[in-house]
Amino acid sequence: MRHPLQCSGTERQALTRLLLLSCLLLVVTLLPASAHGIATGDKGYIQEISGIKLIPFMYLGAKHMVTGYDHILFLLGIVFFLYKTRDIGIYVSLFAIGHSTTMLLGVYFSIGINAYIIDAIIGFSVIYKALDNMGAYRVWFKYQPNTRLTTLVFGFFHGFGLSTKILEYEISPDGLVPNLLAFNVGVEMGQLLALSGILIIMGYWRKTRAFWRYAYSLNTLMMTAGFGLVGYQLTGFVLSF
Repeated sequence: MRHPLQCSGTERQALTRLLLLSCLLLVVTLLPASAHGIATGDKGYIQEISGIKLIPFMYLGAKHMVTGYDHILFLLGIVFFLYKTRDIGIYVSLFAIGHSTTMLLGVYFSIGINAYIIDAIIGFSVIYKALDNMGAYRVWFKYQPNTRLTTLVFGFFHGFGLSTKILEYEISPDGLVPNLLAFNVGVEMGQLLALSGILIIMGYWRKTRAFWRYAYSLNTLMMTAGFGLVGYQLTGFVLSF
């Protein structure tokens, strides 16, 4: 089987279309799910567990990040046009700092936010980043927002999304701080795993002419996924009354 970079131009275009179609099907499949939902089995475990359980909480944190498509979409948006390792490290670190801070503080101080509202804001973060990658703000407002600051701020919201779910499951106060720290370590490990996969795929794709041909389309697809998530969560919020 030939490497994708050895394919002809027509074949590469077909592969790219298949990738975009796969992403669209993934979005359609996942949108009905809550962005920060925790599996039923994991929910029961969190509710029943007591004492310091570092490894299980690290696993739960990593699982959440790897399966959290809202996080992955936002990470994809962040690194989409970043080529230097230093830049990738800075932006991903800002997101991690924001995410970790509000997740830890939100649970420790019991700061809860309506799950529908916070998940809608997280969906908006995907829309915002996709539009940023498409150069919309420079065209519309003749101004480029501070991308580092917005990455940090949206990281705060992503963290609150997770803390809100954890609070709903009434995690035991026995061993709370060590378990939360272990969970956060797991989240960062999962983030590195997801980021590695994204960068490997992007690295290959950027070497083809199809990257610039379909970069706009993929960001449009990301934006569509963000709108779908926002709409789904706001509908849930209205119906919850």
